[in-house]
Amino acid sequence: MTMTFIMATRLTPEALQSPQNLEELERNAATLIKTQCPEVQWLGNYSILGPYDYIDIFSAPDAETAMKVATIVRTFGHAFTEVWTATKWERFKEIIRGIPPGVEAQMPGKGIRQ
Repeated sequence: MTMTFIMATRLTPEALQSPQNLEELERNAATLIKTQCPEVQWLGNYSILGPYDYIDIFSAPDAETAMKVATIVRTFGHAFTEVWTATKWERFKEIIRGIPPGVEAQMPGKGIRQ
């Protein structure tokens, strides 16, 4: 079973010297990731506005592989990264169905308001 990860990347000023430099960094990092982490599958790549420059969505067999991907991006991309696990909403609902209600929700007249 694979896990889905979302990686937010912010490039350093050194990486932003030219558009050609960005494309070269991307090629080098992608090549190394394919070599070192062949089980990783890229699901999406987005350039974004905000505190990060890019969001990448990928699947990997475990957190250790995701950490390896982030490390490669950091070293080749001259970047700062954050990686989060992601669970599809339908799967999340399946996971939480067996959790008993909180103590307050079990008290008469208390609980989640609708």
